[in-house]
Amino acid sequence: MNSDDWDARYREAAEGRATVWSLEPNEWVVEALAELTPGVAVDLAAGEGRNALWLASRGWRVTAVDFAGVGLAAGAARAEQLGVVVSWQKADATTWAAAEPVDLVLIAYLQLPRAELARVISNAASALAPGGILALIAHDRANTVGGPKDPDVLTTVAELTEAAHALEIVDCRQRERVTSNGTALDTVLIARSPG
Repeated sequence: MNSDDWDARYREAAEGRATVWSLEPNEWVVEALAELTPGVAVDLAAGEGRNALWLASRGWRVTAVDFAGVGLAAGAARAEQLGVVVSWQKADATTWAAAEPVDLVLIAYLQLPRAELARVISNAASALAPGGILALIAHDRANTVGGPKDPDVLTTVAELTEAAHALEIVDCRQRERVTSNGTALDTVLIARSPG
């Protein structure tokens, strides 16, 4: 889907007084990142900003990046309601570049073809300060519950490990996620910048 398609999806949800994604942060994001010391973070492909808002509420200085302005506007409105500060940046996650080194890059369900996702991971790795963390969750290629069905935009542990080769892999595995429709499979990655 392109940015116009996502804008239409977010607009339709907003007209129904709803959101495309839940208001709560992703469960794995909370599990994986709750113990980190707050610093400078980027939420790439942030959508309506649920994870960016959670990070900001925990003391992170967060930039939420997405190519869908309507989703970012929804996140900005919610940030104002919650009294948290997030910088909202309309940009394509595949070409985004950090203005300064960051302590955390979060990528949640950015489902792209393998080469494009590898480029995003490489850009994210370049943005990290020494010791910075890349945290990524995506639908696994073996997933059959929810998410996209096109295997070209689904990933595997081996592909994420290869894409993050410039970083120190802390954790990269397939993870089960129980949903109302059954058990979904995600691939998760935590990697650290050397230094």
